[in-house]
Amino acid sequence: FLTSLIVFYPAVLKYLVYIFKPTMLVYVALFFVESAALYVYYYGWHSMTGGFSKKLHLFTGFILTLAGTAIMFIANAWVTFMMSPAGVDKYGALTGGVWQAVNNPLWSAMNLHRFVANIAYGASIVGAYAAYKFLSARSRDEKAHYDWMGHTASFISIASLLPLPFAGYWLTAEIYRYSQQMGITLMGGAFGWLFIIQAVLIGALFLSANYYLWCAMSRGGAVKYRGWIKYIACALFFSFLVWFTPHTLTLTAEEAASGGQYHSILGPLGLMPAKNTAVNIMIIFTYLTFLLYRRSSRSACVTPSVNALQAALFSAGVVNIIFLGAYYGYFTDTAYKVASSVAQVLTTLIVICASAVIEHFAFSGEKGRKTVEWGNMPARSQYALILIAVSFTWLMGLMGYVRSAVRQHWHVFTIMKDASADAFTPPIAYAAKVTSIGTIIFMALVVIVFWLSEFRGKKHE
Repeated sequence: FLTSLIVFYPAVLKYLVYIFKPTMLVYVALFFVESAALYVYYYGWHSMTGGFSKKLHLFTGFILTLAGTAIMFIANAWVTFMMSPAGVDKYGALTGGVWQAVNNPLWSAMNLHRFVANIAYGASIVGAYAAYKFLSARSRDEKAHYDWMGHTASFISIASLLPLPFAGYWLTAEIYRYSQQMGITLMGGAFGWLFIIQAVLIGALFLSANYYLWCAMSRGGAVKYRGWIKYIACALFFSFLVWFTPHTLTLTAEEAASGGQYHSILGPLGLMPAKNTAVNIMIIFTYLTFLLYRRSSRSACVTPSVNALQAALFSAGVVNIIFLGAYYGYFTDTAYKVASSVAQVLTTLIVICASAVIEHFAFSGEKGRKTVEWGNMPARSQYALILIAVSFTWLMGLMGYVRSAVRQHWHVFTIMKDASADAFTPPIAYAAKVTSIGTIIFMALVVIVFWLSEFRGKKHE
């Protein structure tokens, strides 16, 4: 980010330094702390394995994580200030303290969104590495180890993926609250169709995550739960279709003249009430997949009453979500559309939390667990882990572009205009090509890192 400003927009960098000079000094200091902690953590992996040195190694990892998170929060302040400047007057002069500029209207929402997204993304890269090592493993022990590694990474990634849409909705709501013009441009204007691409990528994430968990049921021999997979797959698939259905169609002049750009049947599915309903149902059924996967490694049996209670809980949750989306989204005043989405989120959270509590008490008297057969996974399951990592990379590049480009012809919204001769908002095709090239380059670099790790592994063998 700073490099692009130095090379292309020195005037913008000069202004940001004027506003954020103290935070930039902290940023540089944290960068050196993070670099030192990373060096100690990585090269101390095999030597700091016992006693006090092991605790020191764990503490170094904690400092590394803390410094990296703080760096992200500081960079978020610069980016969100360019979208929603605060602590300055209409001419850009600093009127308040630096903290007012940092704590701008979008900073907190951006911090939560990127914090959760980076946990999911980092875990997906680790899962891709585990998949790469699993596919190239030659011994049974190696396969078992990297199967366990992929399982742990996928668990963290999926657990972070479930709340991610809610964090995104909060950020979007804050953008609307700050500037309705920016919000309409984001969701219903020049960038509306990029959210259809986003829906496809997020759908790929959910379907890939569920597919990996379905394959993972074979570790515990959960044959009795496999019959549920087809019903979960149908619910996910139809929810996915609703999620990426556009409200308006891209038509030529002749096509528009023949019937208009709104499809009589599919058009209503392009509105946010339908999409909110679809994403909440996808989250609930993804959690159901995870629940069945967890049961596959349990030795105790669940009583019919517990199954009936959980079935009633999931059914009531899905019915309530559909009712809220349909009734308040299409048959009441527009003001209730946003309010109904909050109730839908609460319904989803109640279903997940209540089901987890029921599951805990149902297995509280369990004597032991089944022996998990690590390494007993089909090769195709590992490609799902790789697809999750690629989809996340693509998605983060695409939505990073959208978040930045929504300012349109402003470097700093309403304060510093981009008056250069080459200023333009990239069209969808151009943005997709650049994002795709960035994804290919990044994944190529990740593959090189995987390849380099082979040498260190052979050295320690």
